[in-house]
Amino acid sequence: MRVCVLGAGVVGLTSAYYLAKKGYEVTVIDRQEGVALETSFANAGQISPGYSAPWAAPGIPLKAIKWLMQKHAPLKVSADPEFKKIAWMGKMLANCTEKAYDVNKSRMVALAEYSRDQFIAMRKEIGIKYDDGQGGLTQLFRKDEQVEASEKDIKVLKALNVPHQVLTPAQILDVEPGLAPVIDKFKGGLRLVGDETGDCFVFCQELKKHCDELGVTFKFGVSIERLVVESGKIRAVKTDQGDFEFNHVLVSMGSYSKELLSDIDISIPVYPVKGYSLTVPITDSKFAPVSTVMDETYKVAVTRLGSRIRAAGTAELNGYNLDLPKVRTETITHVVHDLFDQGCDLSEADYWTGLRPMTPDGTPVVGRTHIDGLYLNTGHGTLGWTMCCGSAAVIADIMSGDKTEIDSQDLSVQRYK
Repeated sequence: MRVCVLGAGVVGLTSAYYLAKKGYEVTVIDRQEGVALETSFANAGQISPGYSAPWAAPGIPLKAIKWLMQKHAPLKVSADPEFKKIAWMGKMLANCTEKAYDVNKSRMVALAEYSRDQFIAMRKEIGIKYDDGQGGLTQLFRKDEQVEASEKDIKVLKALNVPHQVLTPAQILDVEPGLAPVIDKFKGGLRLVGDETGDCFVFCQELKKHCDELGVTFKFGVSIERLVVESGKIRAVKTDQGDFEFNHVLVSMGSYSKELLSDIDISIPVYPVKGYSLTVPITDSKFAPVSTVMDETYKVAVTRLGSRIRAAGTAELNGYNLDLPKVRTETITHVVHDLFDQGCDLSEADYWTGLRPMTPDGTPVVGRTHIDGLYLNTGHGTLGWTMCCGSAAVIADIMSGDKTEIDSQDLSVQRYK
């Protein structure tokens, strides 16, 4: 079987790898000049199955209203009355119920846990290195109500047998001693011991080398224009450099998947949610994170990547805008300054922005479509790095007709019918 993968971000690249391992002839097409040059380039660095949760949660509508009035808020919404944005927000709000939250979180954690296992297996099999660490993730709660709200997550974690620890402020310092100067700001924490860290861009650079060894063909600098469908079957990919004929195509184009698919009457509720990050060198490791901490007040993750700190956060609903205004980076800068100011020099920070492909329920879209030979692996939101290996293994099994190792029915596009 000849397979074309559209998109060379971490989701498309891992999909190509798993398909090539099954012996398929794989071609990857991307408009950039290399792998992982868009959303996968400078993400938060978290591989966080235990922290996997939908943004649509009980209480979010009220919180969102408050956030819009705050300077350092996790959510920003542009003022323009864009229909797609409003429609997506309406679907997300419909998922802000206790029942929907429990269902969606269970789906997400199951896929993310499976993905973490695939990461472990990959490291053992090919010895890939990517500033990876296995030090867990610590959620930091500044308020008593955050500690109380974490109980619903703990309930799901227990049901899925996900290892975790409830921490007092003193116990937080046992795992993240760099927080000692500011520990009085926190009421408690939740540690997800199985979560990992790593540089997604470095991972993609290294994995491409293994894909090359498996015979994967990469066509970079090629803009994908549309899909050619005839008699209910995929026939070709039309690009600015001509048509490429394939009868098996996997769409993994992140936020841009929706626009491509809408031309052939496939609707997926994916919206580009803009995020920001900074990367800064560590100047004193005693006051730097050991692994990842998540400041729940600001929804900012701060991660140790070797000799660097990576911080990422903010959800901005502003279409496909990729501007990088200073006002939008103030929240992540504030959190790093507030937590680890003695461990780094923020004047040396590099800033970045990218578009996360979010679904209203937080769960990615992985599976076949009603068009013969056309498959999807997209919509991972903030968890593409966390879920990439799991969703890639799932879609490779689906495309080859093998039984998936986890239940994949709830990941399919059919859930939106």
